[in-house]
Amino acid sequence: MEDDCEPEQNSWAHLPDVCLRHIFHWLDDRDRSQAALVCKKWSWAMYSGSLWRRRTITFYGRQSRPRTLEFQSALWYVKKFGKYLEHLEIKLSNPSSTAFTQKFQVTMRGLLSHLGKCNSRLVSLSIKYLELDSLIWKNMVRAQFIKNLATFLKRMSKQLDYLNLKGARVTLEVGCELLSSLSCLTNKSFVSEINIEDFFSLHLPVYNSTLFHQTMSKFHSLVILTFNYNCVSDELLDILQEHSAHSLCTLNIKCHIHDPHEQVVLGTSWANLAKRAPKLNVNFFFERVMKHDHLTRILLVEIPVRSISLRSCYFRNPDWTMRPTLTNLLPAYWHVLQKLTLELNNGHEVLDDELLQLILTSKRLLFLKVWAFLSVTFIERLLQNRAERKCIMTTIKVRIYTARPESSEEDQLLRDIYRKFKYLIDSELNYFVITYPLV
Repeated sequence: MEDDCEPEQNSWAHLPDVCLRHIFHWLDDRDRSQAALVCKKWSWAMYSGSLWRRRTITFYGRQSRPRTLEFQSALWYVKKFGKYLEHLEIKLSNPSSTAFTQKFQVTMRGLLSHLGKCNSRLVSLSIKYLELDSLIWKNMVRAQFIKNLATFLKRMSKQLDYLNLKGARVTLEVGCELLSSLSCLTNKSFVSEINIEDFFSLHLPVYNSTLFHQTMSKFHSLVILTFNYNCVSDELLDILQEHSAHSLCTLNIKCHIHDPHEQVVLGTSWANLAKRAPKLNVNFFFERVMKHDHLTRILLVEIPVRSISLRSCYFRNPDWTMRPTLTNLLPAYWHVLQKLTLELNNGHEVLDDELLQLILTSKRLLFLKVWAFLSVTFIERLLQNRAERKCIMTTIKVRIYTARPESSEEDQLLRDIYRKFKYLIDSELNYFVITYPLV
C-alpha cells in the first residue's frame, strides 16, 4: 500500500473528493475494501459517511460459500459504519427451517442492539415477509425476536420516518405492541409512512379491535399508509381524519379473499376523510375478491380512488362475472381513476365493448394493464381511439388469453396493428401486447 497519492506518481490524485466518493458509491463492499488500499486519500474516502447511508442485508435460507461470505461482509460493514446508517433493509431468502430462524434471531439481536447504541440517523427500516405465524418459528425464538424488535423501535421512535413490516403475519396483540413501540416515549408517533400489508395473521377481523384503534390513534402525521381491508372501519377512518388529515396523501389497501372483508363501512366516513384530507388518493388491490356484491360493499362512490387492481390469480369461479363491475361500479370513478389493472381468468365472458367504454369514460386514466380473454381487434379499437385523442393513456400492457394451444394468426394480426399505429406507439406509449395460450 502506498503512503500517498503523489500527483507526479498518479493522476488520480487530482480527482476531487466528491468524485472519488461518487465512484466508491457504485462499488460493492469487496471492491471498496480493495480500492481503499491504494493510498491514504482513497482510504479516507472509504470512511465517508455518505457511502454507508443505505444498506441491504440478505439472510439466505440455503447457504453456499459465496452467499455466506457476502452475508458476513454485509453484516461486518453495517456494524463498522452503523453510525452513518439512514436506510436499512433486511431481506429473508427462502427461510425453510427452525435452524434458520434461530440464527436469524440471534444475528438480529446483536445487530439491533449495536445500532440502537451507536446510530442516531436511521429514518427507514424494512423487514419484509417474516411470516412469524409459520411453523419454522419456535415460540421462544419468535417471542425473543419480537421483544428485540420492539426494543429497537422504541429506541428509534424519535427519528424513524418509515417502517415496512409487510408480511410479518403476527397476532393482533403482538402487532399492536410493535406499532405502539413507535410512540412509547411521547404517546405520539410522527412517522410518515407505514407498510403493514399482511402484517396481521390471516382471518383476523382487525376492524373491530379497540386495541388496534387505540394504537392507530397514536400516529399523528401519516402521509402513506399501506394495509389490508380487514383493518378498515368507520372508527379507523375517523382516527385518520382526526390525527393525520393535514398530511395524509395515500392509502394503499389490499383486499384478499382469505381476509375478512364483509364489514359495513359508511360512505359518509370516507366522504368526511376525503373532505378533511384533500390530497388523499386511495389505491385498491383485490386478490380473488371478484364478486360484484362484495366489490359494491367496498368500492363506495365517496372514495377518491386513483388505482384499482382486480386479480383472479388464475382461479376460475363460475359464481362471478365482471360485466356489472365494468359497467356499473368502476364508471363511478371516471373523474379520478388513473390506473387500472385487470387479471381475469374467466373465459366465458366477452368484455371488449364494456372495457373499451370504461376506458373512454375514465377521463384521467393513464395506465392500463389487462390479462384477459379479449379479441385482437380490441387492441386496434383502443389504439384508434387513442390516436383520435379520445383517451389519454400513456401505458398499455395487455396479455390476450386464448384457449387455443397456438396463436400464430392472432400474433400476425398484432404485428399488423403495431405497424399501423407505429408512429403513435413509438412516440407516445409504453406499449406491450402479446397473446398467451391458456388451455
